[in-house]
Amino acid sequence: MSDFAAARTPTSRARRNTGRTVLTDVAKRAGVSTATVSRVYNEPDKVSDSVRQRVEQAALELNWFPNAAGRALASTRSHIAGIIIPTLDDQVFASQVSGMQAAFATRGITLVLGCSNYDPQQALLQVRAMLARGVEAMAIVGEAHPEEVFDALRLYRVPYAVTYAYREGSPHDCIGFDNRAAFAEITEHLIGLGHRAFAVCVQPTRDNDRVQARVAGIRAALERHGLAVRPEYLLEGESSIGFGRRSLRAIWQSTGERPTAIICGNDHIALGVLREADDLGIDIPGELSVTGFDDLAIASELRPSLTTMRVDTAEIGRLAAQHLLDALDGAPSRRGHEVRAVLQVRASTGPSPR
Repeated sequence: MSDFAAARTPTSRARRNTGRTVLTDVAKRAGVSTATVSRVYNEPDKVSDSVRQRVEQAALELNWFPNAAGRALASTRSHIAGIIIPTLDDQVFASQVSGMQAAFATRGITLVLGCSNYDPQQALLQVRAMLARGVEAMAIVGEAHPEEVFDALRLYRVPYAVTYAYREGSPHDCIGFDNRAAFAEITEHLIGLGHRAFAVCVQPTRDNDRVQARVAGIRAALERHGLAVRPEYLLEGESSIGFGRRSLRAIWQSTGERPTAIICGNDHIALGVLREADDLGIDIPGELSVTGFDDLAIASELRPSLTTMRVDTAEIGRLAAQHLLDALDGAPSRRGHEVRAVLQVRASTGPSPR
């Protein structure tokens, strides 16, 4: 039986005389049917924004939650926290989830995982579903989500944190690192080696504030030295070895001046560039310097070993969990926590051949 089917049972109807709010009270206040209230929480994509807002506002004014959340409030605790990550295919997010889960487990809280697949609307649906089931706290990767995501969290008074990103001036509690500053540092390292011709291979920037910040950091560092990336050398694609290989081949087959350095959005892409460079007979770093990001275990084992940025993603998870636990305890806490990314200089970067 669904939450809302349960709300229509005789037992639930009898609660009308107890003074406690029921689904029909919310429907009446919002001027909609009980079926519409049900759809707002179970099938929000079938309800217009204006109707959803009226129902959520009525629920807030009446202090009503769907059944699972209501039971949690009645007992004061559900002992459930949620996290929305963009993909299950990236080790860095798995490490963050592991760190969070370990910290929450010490307090008897179960961590529920949702995956948006980089789709903001899917993230919104999953946040609403978790709220309807009474999560006490929520972590969500990145800021690039519909405002309705954060409105819903505030509406239900659920403490939340944005993870894997840190930005001064953000309206959210951020637990992560400064993506812009990290990639500016990588770029400055290469400029310091004499490089003036660059290529950039990154994950898609659409709906991804972390990658947008990384590209902005690269451009800002280059502009400080009167440099820029040629449009045809700024490539976006999936986070994969294959994309790295295709990107380097396309760059090397172009008719323009070849870059002497390639900045990659992560280690997987950089690994593809290194593999393709080996096939094309390109000397690394004699002809071309390559950088990655994340410092995966394989990065230091490659030949040549990969210059990259190390981020303690498990620590981000632990800090996020502690931040949310402090919020649940009512303890004062900092607005956020910055975890510094640390440059790991290895053999894949060297002086510019020009």
